[in-house]
Amino acid sequence: MSATARSIRVLVTGATGFVGQALVRELVSRGHTVFAGSRSGGALPGATGLRLDVTDPGSVLRAVGEADPEAVVHLVGIIQEEGTQTFRRVHVEGTRNVLAATPRQARYLHMSALGADEASASRYSASKGEAERLVRESGRAWTIFRPSLIFGVGDDFFGRVLRELVTAAPIVPQIGDGHFPFRPVSVEDVALAFAGALERPETAGHTYALTGPEEFTFRALLEEEQAALGQRRPIVPVPLALMNLAVPLMQLLPHPPITRDQYLMLKAGNTAPNEPARTVFGLPMHRLRERLPEILRPSEPAH
Repeated sequence: MSATARSIRVLVTGATGFVGQALVRELVSRGHTVFAGSRSGGALPGATGLRLDVTDPGSVLRAVGEADPEAVVHLVGIIQEEGTQTFRRVHVEGTRNVLAATPRQARYLHMSALGADEASASRYSASKGEAERLVRESGRAWTIFRPSLIFGVGDDFFGRVLRELVTAAPIVPQIGDGHFPFRPVSVEDVALAFAGALERPETAGHTYALTGPEEFTFRALLEEEQAALGQRRPIVPVPLALMNLAVPLMQLLPHPPITRDQYLMLKAGNTAPNEPARTVFGLPMHRLRERLPEILRPSEPAH
């Protein structure tokens, strides 16, 4: 915490998730009083665990009542729909529920995503765009963050999806020409930005893209992943015309290797300049190449 900052009572939704855990650690380290909201209600070191299901208005109201927060950080999101957990229910209705329960005078920080746009063909991006509109119309002192792909130990994209893609077969499939651009950002930089916004009232009413120091094509990401794993398998382009036929058929599988929305987002790319967030929040800008070996290191079996 900066010398001029004071301890704040903060409620974090999705606190036991990948970004949530990193943010709770950062907030606790700065001396804030943190309430970790999640469906399980599990406690995290230095934080009080609260049961909080954003799709249940009563659950949100009870958690907010217990925390009595001066700030709410809304992180909950899904990358794939499953059963009743749809993008609309989680991203739009969940955000509506959290906003309705947030005290009028409290700061509100919102996790969105690069590419959020109500007009997007991707249901994921469209739902993120609609949620952003609710935030901007809420009358709260809001700050919205739009991260790119987030990397770090325990992440889902680099640690699982991309790893499976480059190791599942003797060849590595590449979508189209592989030129789609990405600018991955570290989970530590994301956590620092959220924590920094709480201590900078002047960031209210602003939307920040959160991206890393380097831009990669999709092909370059495949090459970086292989290099970190110490392998060199041939990368074979798969024409978009073939992918356009194959992806809908994949949705018939119980667990498709790539969803329709993930495919649309990959083709669109995911990049933006890292300013002004880098300067405003003093982000160190961790580099993907330096972190990949740790991200891809096999986890030790539990004893």
